[in-house]
Amino acid sequence: MLTTLKTSYTDTRAADLAWALGREPLPALAVLDLQLDDARLQLRLLGASHQVLLEEEGGSCSETVACMPGSSTPLPLGVSKRVGAWEYEFAARVETLSHGSFAGRAQELLALVADHPNGLAGTFPGSPHAFTAMLAQRHEGQVRWRTWHAYPQEGQLVVTRTRIGARMPATL
Repeated sequence: MLTTLKTSYTDTRAADLAWALGREPLPALAVLDLQLDDARLQLRLLGASHQVLLEEEGGSCSETVACMPGSSTPLPLGVSKRVGAWEYEFAARVETLSHGSFAGRAQELLALVADHPNGLAGTFPGSPHAFTAMLAQRHEGQVRWRTWHAYPQEGQLVVTRTRIGARMPATL
């Protein structure tokens, strides 16, 4: 699903993003509710950021990547931790692209997410390549999502990948 977000585009930067687990739901500009087998997932666009709410037998989890005033947890490159009975893994990277490459990558990602039944993307008025996009799936008993936060004024794309689910048994 592709939507135009009803908010002004603010000149935030990739470096302003912070990460948090366990935050309460924040006001959303766009929401997509998904049922992935026995998992209920809500993808939420929060302006230049995102929040994912997951409920499944055995617990719930919320992930927030946003410009959070007063946050002392910057966007980490990676996190691996237990959340109740689940294993949670998060990874983030920042891609810096030329103006031409950025425009092409933005169009490619928006097309991918807009036509996907488990995708949500929001573009900002005033900048055709300013967007936040999310895509979720269930794979091998785990729920996974990827996000893209575009900052065309810097030529930067923040890419995140999350996986959460039952602990996978060790194989010998």
